[in-house]
Amino acid sequence: MQKHKIYNTTRRGLPLGRKTHLVGILNLTPDSFSDGGDFTDMDAAVVRFHAMVEAGAVMIDVGGESTRPGHIPVPAAEEIARVVPFIEKVRPHTDALISVDTSKAEVAAAAVAAGADVVNDVWGAQRDPKMPEVMAAAGACVLMHNRPAEEAGIGDVMEAIQTYLQRSIDWVKAAGVRDDAILLDPGLGFGKSYEENWEIMRRLPELVALGYPIFLGASRKSMIAKLLDLQDPKARLNGTLATTALGIRAGVDFIRVHDVRENRECADVMDHCLRT
Repeated sequence: MQKHKIYNTTRRGLPLGRKTHLVGILNLTPDSFSDGGDFTDMDAAVVRFHAMVEAGAVMIDVGGESTRPGHIPVPAAEEIARVVPFIEKVRPHTDALISVDTSKAEVAAAAVAAGADVVNDVWGAQRDPKMPEVMAAAGACVLMHNRPAEEAGIGDVMEAIQTYLQRSIDWVKAAGVRDDAILLDPGLGFGKSYEENWEIMRRLPELVALGYPIFLGASRKSMIAKLLDLQDPKARLNGTLATTALGIRAGVDFIRVHDVRENRECADVMDHCLRT
């Protein structure tokens, strides 16, 4: 049962359970798996940001370091140089929420100072010990399950996710994050086998039952590529739409996507059938 009726950020709250919220992906990186290099130019990134908001995204997730398998880590200073000027440029011109996708507290703090509303950490505030306090300062967060690739396929994946995320919840709440300002992400593709990714999709209701809004990111991922034999990430829209529909059917409130307009239409149909 949902503990809260609103996901609260410092900027504004988003009602839960009535309309699916889409989060647009904006990678300001040269090497992300799907759109690396597409939006490293500031003007192109700004146009993309506003286009996704116009298409129906309520939040844009901005990242300055790729998290794809085999990515090359970048120093915090470089990550800050990629995301902070961009956030400063768009913030005065939009009411959309901005989340910063980073596992470095230093980057998160700089992004929040520039106007980001949400800190989205793919390590669930468990890699950088300063991250919980930065999330508290931001006022809202996304906590994702992650683990080393060699642990994929060991044990029950849902049990591992729930145990990990509960630890993340405890840590950020102890730092001062409000209970109604937490989103949980099962981390599709992060330390999971192909079979585990699809098991998570089938068992999403178990995560929804934890009582926190769920943040799902399956868009264009390799689990879809392998199932449908599609090497080009941008050709994976149909598979992505299926995961969006499955997520909404399971009670997911937030869907993180590359193709906002198409997923908005999918979500509107699902919401009309299930949430009106």
